[in-house]
Amino acid sequence: MLGGPVYVALIRFGISFAGVVILFFLMTESRFNKKQTITYYIGFGLLLITGACIWYMIDQESCVRIVAFVMYIGFCVFSILISKDHVFLSIYKLALIFYLLAVFLIGGIEVSIIFFNRNVWADIVTRIILIGIMVVFIDKKIKNSIRAFGYYVESELDHFSIAVMVISILFGIGFILNPDIKEQTPYRLFQIIINFFLTGALQLLVFRLYLHIGKEKEYQRENQLMQMNHRLLERNVELMEESVESGRRIRHDARHHNAVIAEYIHRGQNQELLQYLKEYEKEMDTGIPEIICANMAVNNILSAYTRRARKEQIKVTLDVELEKNLPIPSIDLVAILANAYENAIYGCIEVKKQSKERECFIHLMLKKKKNKLVICCSNTCRIETELKNGQPKPEFTGGVGVLSITKTAKKYDGEYDFKNDNGVFVFRLIMNIPLPENEDSRMGSQI
Repeated sequence: MLGGPVYVALIRFGISFAGVVILFFLMTESRFNKKQTITYYIGFGLLLITGACIWYMIDQESCVRIVAFVMYIGFCVFSILISKDHVFLSIYKLALIFYLLAVFLIGGIEVSIIFFNRNVWADIVTRIILIGIMVVFIDKKIKNSIRAFGYYVESELDHFSIAVMVISILFGIGFILNPDIKEQTPYRLFQIIINFFLTGALQLLVFRLYLHIGKEKEYQRENQLMQMNHRLLERNVELMEESVESGRRIRHDARHHNAVIAEYIHRGQNQELLQYLKEYEKEMDTGIPEIICANMAVNNILSAYTRRARKEQIKVTLDVELEKNLPIPSIDLVAILANAYENAIYGCIEVKKQSKERECFIHLMLKKKKNKLVICCSNTCRIETELKNGQPKPEFTGGVGVLSITKTAKKYDGEYDFKNDNGVFVFRLIMNIPLPENEDSRMGSQI
């Protein structure tokens, strides 16, 4: 809008491009290393600025009118390819950068017009000062919160809201950048301030909205984890109660057995005594708890849930091969297995409520293969069981467990999937088994 020779336009283009690049990468991360990213942006910037300068020399009027939009669209496309973020999260951040771009572009022009009689160097210096203030503020105050906030946006952002936000910002700033308005009046300045206020308020509202949604989701996850811990405690209490009851029964029976044995000895009935001891040994064998695997924690939790499933008349098949000592902590194994088993039982119970004719089953497979742990759980489920974002909806799992499973799986770089195979719900998980500490240190010394 201020005109000037081509070298002045070159300086303006260079400052604006450098400003948006610095601001953008304060808020995001590149998929390439720092050196590669700088090289790519320098090459792209030179190409973009050269094209803008040629356009400025050929047709200054049209260049001044829309060059900011054209250059920024090119920057957006290139940045989306460079950024590590999801495409819609990148669009959200680029919309915020476009707002900041408009602030230092319009700020520089208005300061130059109002205070320095359209001096182009005043415009350039003001742009540099404004960019510097923005960089310092973002780096010191909001960089970490914006990057952390990106997680909420990426998981909760819908395409409609991002489209509405971007269109609103483009319209608002496009009105401000309209070069046909030549006269600078107090009303024109008031319009600029109001437009910046409204577009800034839109950004703030979107930020607050998704921050609130994200925190609400975090609270839900914490609540689900608490429910999961409560159910695990219930299962452990059941195991303890069974152990206490079993101990009482054994002590009670032992007194009777001792009395019978003493009577046989007193009467000298040795053959009858041997026969009685054989029958007693056979009875003791049938009363021994089922041994599912060598790992005691996994064995206990699977035993508890298997008894519960069979009480619900659910056919259970277990294929478990697990050694006694596993580098994965028992609490993590129990979290995955208990939640998967709990959800499977819940799914079968819901099927029984819907149709008593359907036979319900649970098949659980757990095996170690080299440095991988493989878990597969399939169970009868309702035909209409739906998935959202690759995970079952809470109403089909009782609302507990899936988040705990996925969180624990990610801890070990696990890969998982859920699917409804025509009324059979299938959960599969493969995760890495960490090396024991002594092997880690041995490998480190060899390296």
